[in-house]
Amino acid sequence: MSEVTRDGITLKGCRFGVLLGIALLAGCSQPQAEAQTQSGGAGTIKAINHTKWAINHFSVNGQSGIDAIGPFDGGGGGCCYGVPSVWTPGMMVRIDWESGEASTEGFPGFADYEKYKAWEKKMSANNRQHSKTVIVPDYTGQETCGITVHFLPCDEVKVTTSCWSPTNANYPIKLPLEMKEPKVCPK
Repeated sequence: MSEVTRDGITLKGCRFGVLLGIALLAGCSQPQAEAQTQSGGAGTIKAINHTKWAINHFSVNGQSGIDAIGPFDGGGGGCCYGVPSVWTPGMMVRIDWESGEASTEGFPGFADYEKYKAWEKKMSANNRQHSKTVIVPDYTGQETCGITVHFLPCDEVKVTTSCWSPTNANYPIKLPLEMKEPKVCPK
């Protein structure tokens, strides 16, 4: 069994790998998270998609939310969004995302590469890039747990730093999961 000594501690074999993995997973001390927090809370970046479109990828202030999210679903898990210790009026975050076709209708498989590429081109024709800067609601006196982005019809978004589960009555964004897009979106 191999031994590694670091700061006077001897780590043996697999335990070193486990500890190294834990250290890497604790990556919420990434520079962006550190720059955004001053003894506030750092946590994961999550999202809830209230639309019929897939969210192919998204980010908060350039930090990836990791997951693609299907229609009327939730996900995320990117690390990290650092919540400043003190909320200030006008505090904003930038949300960038790509929406696209959620269906796999007509998927030809991978055996015929040309058919697959034609299908992929057809499906990605609906992909759209979006960017919104939105206000972070006042969290004064509340525990914060990263950030949750709500993707809404008409390419709108809302965010919260709440620790409550979206199913809890105390959760601040009270919207149905399945929201229909109006025929005409407000401008």
